[in-house]
Amino acid sequence: MTTTFETRLTPDLVRHYTDAGYWTDRVITDFLDEHAGATPDATAFVDSRRSITFGELKQEADRCALGLLELGVGPGDVVSFQLPNWIEWIVLHLAVTRIGAVNNPLIPIYRDREVGFMMELVGSKLVVVPREFRGYDYPGMVERVRPQLPDLEHVLVVDRPAGAASSDGAASTDGTLDWDEFLATPWEERRDPAELAALRPDPNDVTLVIFTSGTTGEPKGVLHTHNTLVAANNPLPQRLGIDADTVFHMASTLAHLTGFLYGARLGIQNGRPCVLQDVWDATRFCELVEEHRVSYTSAATPFLHDLLQTAASTDRDLSSLRLFCCMGAPIPRVMVRRAQELLPGMTVLGGWGQTENALVTLGIPGDPEAKIVETDGYPWPGMSIRVVGPDGQPRAATEEGALQVEGPFVTVGYAHRPQLTEQAFHDGWFDTGDLATIDEDGYVKIVGRTKDIIIRGGENIPVAYVENILYEHPDIESLAVVGIPDPRLQEQAVLVCQMRDGTEPLTLESLRAFLGEKGVAKQYWPEHVRVVDALPRTASGKIQKFKVRDTVKDAR
Repeated sequence: MTTTFETRLTPDLVRHYTDAGYWTDRVITDFLDEHAGATPDATAFVDSRRSITFGELKQEADRCALGLLELGVGPGDVVSFQLPNWIEWIVLHLAVTRIGAVNNPLIPIYRDREVGFMMELVGSKLVVVPREFRGYDYPGMVERVRPQLPDLEHVLVVDRPAGAASSDGAASTDGTLDWDEFLATPWEERRDPAELAALRPDPNDVTLVIFTSGTTGEPKGVLHTHNTLVAANNPLPQRLGIDADTVFHMASTLAHLTGFLYGARLGIQNGRPCVLQDVWDATRFCELVEEHRVSYTSAATPFLHDLLQTAASTDRDLSSLRLFCCMGAPIPRVMVRRAQELLPGMTVLGGWGQTENALVTLGIPGDPEAKIVETDGYPWPGMSIRVVGPDGQPRAATEEGALQVEGPFVTVGYAHRPQLTEQAFHDGWFDTGDLATIDEDGYVKIVGRTKDIIIRGGENIPVAYVENILYEHPDIESLAVVGIPDPRLQEQAVLVCQMRDGTEPLTLESLRAFLGEKGVAKQYWPEHVRVVDALPRTASGKIQKFKVRDTVKDAR
């Protein structure tokens, strides 16, 4: 079944951003074709397993695209993939884009509950998973959730054991396909490669559905078009500088919009190599910097913390490292100063954005220290920000209010949730759910959140979603999940709960066992449990989370 996504696009909106020059009607495969033709032998990607040139990347992506067509995947069909930061991820993304299908990358830490919900919502026709990554059996998980996925027709497995699949790209006895065999099959002998050019998608088609942590009890599938994604990367060279020596690096998962834009696509748009790291380790990162002369990376603040800890003792040559763009948490002043001491050639910049609107603001090289550590950056060209009061009217400079965004990077809607799309926009402005101030120079500072989430290591923990699952525990009467400060991760999660009469107090060990049985990603598990006699409530019975937070400040 081909999935049709309802969007907020109108002819007037398309005309507006096209006439302004932000939507250029290019798709990512146009850039691949350009660089594969001009510099076919130049390195495109390096991962922990191999490297690939632009010419080889185009060849593999095109063959994969023809194979997808042979499997019956076509324009508008959704392809889900839950792969680590491997080159196979890139090949698949380009192949899916080439035939006008829809990319649905899934974060590797997701488990049965999240994967089942997401793939069912978007109607995935094919899914690609690793046989194993960090000790987890991904095909086994797909098999468990498959009964709830009526649209799923094919499962491709990267690194199946030798001999597990039959020949000629056919399915093995367990119904899965082997990626290496699939990619080695000469599909061009069965299908005319000219089909690919004819399938070039409309740049305003939905090409990506990527999930963000929900605050309404379920994750939300954010929709982006080719134009919104290309536009999000276009201003970067002018703001930060990209030259013939630039080498990108990405350790954040490519299934986050940060990894997706600045790991999977930025190098392709600019014809420069990107080094992919599938498991974050600061020591290994330093080795990669020295080996490949990495100059630019984007990651959450804890990654910078780890780098500085390692840089203090390593003898690796880190002189090529020029830019570290931090997203997801404020940058402590001491960390910026430490970076200047240890890595004087590297600029640290803070930025802010969301899955719905990419990177909206980022610091500017040469900014004074106060701007770097006390704000979340300045808007990218084309992006407008404002803060409004309860009446919806804009606030003056430095006054706190609800942060709203408008511009060419903003999502075109939520997958199969038109009511959420409608609620998120006000007169064309997207309501971010964050509280902020904007100073006289136009720099934004995030001061709080109107949405109930916890940010741990740059990852949004969807509190309502976790709480809904925990309410299924038979021994819990009432509960609240709140965040407490953490010096490295920014926040950790604490479960505060009241037990039912006659039951034993919940322990961290039993909590972990329960969430494991429910198939919840470990990233969402609270680190602490506090059992109380009663939770503080309003006169109407609503739990007062600000009071709950006060009671667990010493939970660590």
